[in-house]
Amino acid sequence: MTTSRHLVFASHNSNKTAEIRAILGSGFVLDDLNDIGCYEEIPEPYETLEENAMAKARHVFIHYRKNCFADDTGLEVEALNGRPGVQSARYAGSGKDSKANMEKLINELSGKTNRSARFRTVIALIINGREHLFEGIVNGRITDKPMGEEGFGYDP
Repeated sequence: MTTSRHLVFASHNSNKTAEIRAILGSGFVLDDLNDIGCYEEIPEPYETLEENAMAKARHVFIHYRKNCFADDTGLEVEALNGRPGVQSARYAGSGKDSKANMEKLINELSGKTNRSARFRTVIALIINGREHLFEGIVNGRITDKPMGEEGFGYDP
């Protein structure tokens, strides 16, 4: 078993890993799936962010016996009844193409005045076998077109 200061982030997304390492600072050692030799895509078959996040964390804890956390994030757009939600990464298809996802979203919002949206992230944390869930929400609005070059996913 590893110590609570050593965590695995159940993701292959190097952008997310870099952001989290910067937030955690030197008090933690953070590995991602590649660092522990987990190259398979962990399935996210569930209808909720909570279920998908916990499934990924449990996969790492069960198969690698490491303290870990996993996230699932969805962009929830009010005028689209919460879509894309749990399907945010694959909104325009299975290819996880951020540009295509943004284009589809903007097209679906064409002519709609309510552009309220939120990013909702659920984090599942497993430390020494104890499971915890956390949620964070950032409210905002969808613009008519992407702006800026920073970030990844829906950030622009």
